[in-house]
Amino acid sequence: MTSTSPKTIADWRPRADRLPQTSAFSDFMQETLGLTTRLFIQLKRRPSTLVAGIVQPLMWLLLFGALFQNIPKDLFGTDYGHFLGAGVIVFTAFVGALNAGLPVMFDREFGFLNRLLVAPLASRYSIVAASAIYIIALTLLQVVAIVGLSALLGAGLPGFSGAAIILLVVLLLVVGVTSLSLGLTFALPGHIELIAVIFVANLPLLFASTALAPLSFMPPWLQMIACLNPLSYAIEPIRYLYINPQWQWSSIILHAPWADVSFGAALLVLTGFALVSLVIIQPLLRRRLA
Repeated sequence: MTSTSPKTIADWRPRADRLPQTSAFSDFMQETLGLTTRLFIQLKRRPSTLVAGIVQPLMWLLLFGALFQNIPKDLFGTDYGHFLGAGVIVFTAFVGALNAGLPVMFDREFGFLNRLLVAPLASRYSIVAASAIYIIALTLLQVVAIVGLSALLGAGLPGFSGAAIILLVVLLLVVGVTSLSLGLTFALPGHIELIAVIFVANLPLLFASTALAPLSFMPPWLQMIACLNPLSYAIEPIRYLYINPQWQWSSIILHAPWADVSFGAALLVLTGFALVSLVIIQPLLRRRLA
């Protein structure tokens, strides 16, 4: 008969190789999902944010469209309500993305962000990823509402490919602007300064784009600014889709002072804007989330 030595506490302790192993990516996704759910719970408790975000662009579309409804169609290639729809879609997405940093800023001021930073997170980038996903989801809801109202007003609905392009354009713009907003959240001292930046940036970027008037209506100096404004490169593809159902990547959508901009080139500009924005904020996020 063989004798067995009694098991010690170390023998009963679960070995690491017997515990369920999870990848860093799955942990990151789980953390991001949890933080995103928290933001939607806050939205459910305060639905006025969503209601105002949908009602305001619809009022823009109705009131501005009615104000300029008697403008001759040959000035814009279509009636002003259809012309304005693309501008309202893009500007609504821009404003929502510009406000993306506010929830994180309030978490930072109330101390919740410090609790997250000391928590054993797999990646602290889940904090900013959750805010980005939340803003993208709200923006897509607003876009759907605007497209639906535009259809009721007679603008029609884009086809499947057109709808996919609109979502892609909005997504690229939102990613770029949201990145900059989150960067400002960690660079500025408080929400007062962030709100001030938002207010200062809103209207100048709106009027210095092709949202409300075509490029040919602007003086030369404003044309230069509008063609450097990322909003114009998001507005013109969407507007072209509504006015010209038959489109190609080589279709000219914008006559910039230095060159004609094609449909595909506008999407490349938006892609570059999103990538540059992500690269710019990386050093700041590494310092603040370390």
